[in-house]
Amino acid sequence: MEFKKENLIWTREPKNYEIKEGEIRITTEPGTDLWQRTYYGFQNDNAPVLQMKTSEKYFSFIVKTRFPSKHRFDQCGVVLYQNSENWLKASVEYENEEYQRLGSVVTNHGYSDWATTDIDASIKTMWYRLSRRESDYCVECSGDGVDFKQMRICHLEEGAGEISFGVYACSPENSSFEAVFTEMKITECMWKAHV
Repeated sequence: MEFKKENLIWTREPKNYEIKEGEIRITTEPGTDLWQRTYYGFQNDNAPVLQMKTSEKYFSFIVKTRFPSKHRFDQCGVVLYQNSENWLKASVEYENEEYQRLGSVVTNHGYSDWATTDIDASIKTMWYRLSRRESDYCVECSGDGVDFKQMRICHLEEGAGEISFGVYACSPENSSFEAVFTEMKITECMWKAHV
């Protein structure tokens, strides 16, 4: 299994993007986001998502993100999007000139959660590793693409069988930036069985 451009499918194709072998560029559009119901009360399901499909039960997907974002809530990262009410994402979400939120969202049956940790606003690259073990998932991040740290382990209620996974970028407020995705690869599952 390879993450190749001919295997990729858009959910909500953006106006401006470029896909080359080994590099994806997405220019975000204002007012785009992925979120369902919890706390804020609103639903927003209009971010562009670029993915491939697989029924492989055990694998890891790695991607490097580069994001010159400088407006509140701008974000880009890794995603597993089944449908509007069942998905997960991990990204750095810009907050202000001092800090950003490195975090992940899991949405099961139309309700989102959000787990975050604050990082310095000067960070403009991040690697992610999304690993699958049947319908359970592990999301990790890395500043150098070598040393990965666990962000979360989760279960997707609609995450068995065929899934779709890839990248996304969005700007929930009135802003836009160019998200760049490189070093995309699929490997054997790097999330080992618990013994």
